[in-house]
Amino acid sequence: MASAVTFSLGAKILCLTLCLLSLCCSAFTPQDYSNALEKSILFFEGQRSGKLPDNQRLSWRGNSGLSDGSSYHVDLVGGYYDAGDNVKFGLPMAFTTTLLAWSVIEFGDSMHSQIDNAKAAVRWSTDYLLKAATATPGTLYVQVADPNMDHRCWERPEDMDTPRNVYKVSTQNPGSDVAAETAAALAAASIVFKDSDSPYSAKLLRTAMKVFDFADKYRGSYSDSLGSVVCPFYCSYSGYHDELLWGASWIHRASQNSSYLAYIKSNGHTLGADDDDYSFSWDDKRPGTKVLLSKSFLEKNDEEFQLYKSHSDNYICSLIPGTSSFQAQYTPGLLYKASESNLQYVTSASLLLLTYAKYLSLNGGVATCGSSKITAETLISEAKKQVDYILGDNPAKMSYMVGFGDKFPQHVHHRGSSLPSVHQHPGRLGCNDGFQYLNSGSPNPNVLVGAVVGGPDSKDNFADDRNNYQQSEPATYINAPFVGALAFFSAQKG
Repeated sequence: MASAVTFSLGAKILCLTLCLLSLCCSAFTPQDYSNALEKSILFFEGQRSGKLPDNQRLSWRGNSGLSDGSSYHVDLVGGYYDAGDNVKFGLPMAFTTTLLAWSVIEFGDSMHSQIDNAKAAVRWSTDYLLKAATATPGTLYVQVADPNMDHRCWERPEDMDTPRNVYKVSTQNPGSDVAAETAAALAAASIVFKDSDSPYSAKLLRTAMKVFDFADKYRGSYSDSLGSVVCPFYCSYSGYHDELLWGASWIHRASQNSSYLAYIKSNGHTLGADDDDYSFSWDDKRPGTKVLLSKSFLEKNDEEFQLYKSHSDNYICSLIPGTSSFQAQYTPGLLYKASESNLQYVTSASLLLLTYAKYLSLNGGVATCGSSKITAETLISEAKKQVDYILGDNPAKMSYMVGFGDKFPQHVHHRGSSLPSVHQHPGRLGCNDGFQYLNSGSPNPNVLVGAVVGGPDSKDNFADDRNNYQQSEPATYINAPFVGALAFFSAQKG
């Protein structure tokens, strides 16, 4: 009897020790991740264009862009401003929507109280994209505002007096890249709303199919059609092949229509299925497509999709230190790809790591890195390091999410956040009136809660400087994949 009591006591002590070790070795608790998740979704309310709803939570924002499209006799009110300016760029907006929808599809079950807010963030964009895609036959409206003119001013979106020019792609001036990404966004969102709003879901999917057909039939890059109004801001450097395969893959996932499966199988090789690429972004969809399509091989053992599993492994292995395929650069703690807006690559890689880990674990698979076998747990561990770094577990002990933690960026490169709100300063602030605030050393008066900024440099240094847009500017496509990653970790036991 005494030995049994001793064993029971020992087991309790061991359990307690393991729990303490778990807590001390983890920088953040599930509640911390839940808090960050809520904020990461709230950020999108700060990026809203159009007439704000009664339940708008970031109350320092006001209505803006209410006549967008009117001079062209189309309704293009709504959607999101991409980053710190007042332009509505179609390519990054569509990509943001696809990744926000993917976050909900894979990790929505872990979002709990935030699932409705996440869906609302998706819908704010898809309502706009539907209008852009259906207003005029044979046309997709892909941008509102001339960025060259917009960037000459520093003014609140509520005060905009810069030209709200409308830009489109058409059968004569194609844009397969932006059109196929729009199709991907609508298709992915149709999955999000399939159970909660089936008529809306069906409309999204029907429109996705039409837009994809337009993208595929009238091929060309929108950079060639629109030139200096999209370049160098969101030039399609990777071309449009990657978006065509990405768009077809999402429509197949949403519809299970065999014609899209046939399209993928017959066109995959010419559209980049054999290419390895190691950056997943608004420009290059190849790594995301590989992971998305690997699901079919892992679930159904369809040999025609073995290729996508192999290339997914190549991408994943490139991120994992110690493997024969490792080639990523770290700072040492943070994945580092570029001096401008580096955290976009970190959040997108984190979503792919966790999504692939989910696909592997559900099907008993591993990632093959040369002679090494990498488990789903290793992928999760690597993603956690990146997520934790962003939230403050880094050499600077600084959170790169605005409003999260005790120390976070105060001088965010964002017009609406850096200028007095329309409620505090109802009088108009014109084009040049705002530069005193851009150049001010004072913290932003309006906290853009949840915004993830561009992040530190290759040596972990961060300049909290409003003029250093490379590091201090937030963007919707930085946050969108982070929503999924935070949802995943919010559901893990501490």
